[in-house]
Amino acid sequence: MRRFANGSRIGPAAVHGAAAVLLGTALLHLAARGVVQPRAALAFGAVVAAGEWARVSLPGDREHAPLGTAAALAYALLGPLHGLPTSHGVLQVVAVTGLGTLAGLLPLALPQVRARLRPDAARADTASRRLLTVAFAALLFQPLYGSGALDRAPLAGPWYGVLLSGVGALTALCDAVVAAVLHAARAGLRYTAALEDELRSLLGIGSAIAATGILVSLLAGEVGLWALPLFCTPLLLAQASFRRAAAIRATTGQTIEALARATEVAGYTPPGHARRVADTACALGRELGLGTRDLALLEYAALMHDIGQLSLVEPVPGGATAPLPAAEQQRIARLGSEVILRTGVPARVGRQVARSADPHRLPDGTADRTLPLAARIIRVANAHDDLLTSGRACGLSEAAARLEALERLRLARGRAFDPLVLDALARVGRRARVPG
Repeated sequence: MRRFANGSRIGPAAVHGAAAVLLGTALLHLAARGVVQPRAALAFGAVVAAGEWARVSLPGDREHAPLGTAAALAYALLGPLHGLPTSHGVLQVVAVTGLGTLAGLLPLALPQVRARLRPDAARADTASRRLLTVAFAALLFQPLYGSGALDRAPLAGPWYGVLLSGVGALTALCDAVVAAVLHAARAGLRYTAALEDELRSLLGIGSAIAATGILVSLLAGEVGLWALPLFCTPLLLAQASFRRAAAIRATTGQTIEALARATEVAGYTPPGHARRVADTACALGRELGLGTRDLALLEYAALMHDIGQLSLVEPVPGGATAPLPAAEQQRIARLGSEVILRTGVPARVGRQVARSADPHRLPDGTADRTLPLAARIIRVANAHDDLLTSGRACGLSEAAARLEALERLRLARGRAFDPLVLDALARVGRRARVPG
C-alpha cells in the first residue's frame, strides 16, 4: 500500500532524538561506572543483536525483531540470576540494549545485505522504539528491585510474577503509544487509527514478546542464563509462523494485482484504472481514519471493483461504469463479488465490492446505514477516475479536469455519493496541489 510522500516527520524525529539522548547518557554512565555483572550483560546483548538480525515483516510495511525485544525486556525485568541478586540498574539496561541493537545493525554495512533489506528508516524506528520501551520497563522495575523494596514487601512467590506481569502490561501500552507515533507518520494515518492498529497487534506478536520476556526474567532466577536459549525457542518458532503468514499475504496481494489487471488486458477498462482507483480509495480511507487492516481490505476491494465487467458481452465504452444506469452498475458489482468470493480473498472484500455501486440514499430519501464505508469510498473513487479520464480525453488540463470531476460528483452529493467521502476527496485534492 502506498504511503503519503509528505507524511509528518516530527514524530519520528522526536522518537529518534529521545532514543539517541537516552543511549548517549547510558553509554557515558557505563563508561564511568563500568559494566556490572558483564557475563549477564554480554549474554543478553548477544541475544538482542541476534534478534535484530532475524527480523520479521508485519502488515503495513513494518518490521519487528521479536527475539531482540523479548531479550531486552527480560534484562529490564531481571531480578535474581541463578539465586544471586543483580545490580545492573536502568542505564546499563539501556546501554546493553542499545549496543546489542547496533551490533545487530552492523551487517547493513555490507552492500549485498543492504540490497535485500527494507529501508534503514524502518530499522531506525524499531530500534528507537525498543530502546524507549525497555527504558520505561527498567524504570518501573529496577529501582524497586535495587532498593530492596521488593524484599520488604510481601511479593514472594506468585505475587512476584503478578508484579512482573503488571510491569509488562504497562510496558506493552507504552510500546503501543510510541509505535503509533511512528506508524501514523510513516503510513500517513491518523494517530487514533495507528494506535488502534498497535493495540490490536498486542493480541498477536506483542503478547508473545511480553510473555517471553517475563518468563525469561522469572526463570533466570532459577536456571541462570540458560533461560535465554531455552525459553526464547518458542518465540523463534512463532516468528517463523509470522514470516510464513507475511509471505502468504504477499502472495495474496500479487494474486489480487493480477486479477485486477484482467479487465485491462481484456480491454474492458483503461490501463491503470484499477490502480488509480485503489490509490484514491486508500488516500480517502486514511483521511477518514481507517487503520492498516481496513486499508488493506479496502485496497483489495478497490483493485477488483471492476472484475464483474468480464461477464459483459460487449465492453462498456471507455470502461467507465459511472455513467451506466444504477441497476446495471449494481449488477456488475454483484457479479464481481461472486467471482471474488471464490478466490480465497477475505469475504469482507467481496461484500465491499457487492455494495460499491449502491447509492448513498435509499428510495425513501434516508441514508443507507447498512452501506459499508469502504463501499462508499470505492464508489466515489471509481466515479472520480472515470470523470477524470473523460475530462482528459476532452482536452481539459489536469487542473480543469479535476475541478470538473469534483463539481460533477457534488451534483449527486447526498444521493449517489456520501457527503463525508466527497469532503474527504476535496481535502485530499487540495493537499495534493500544495507544493512540498
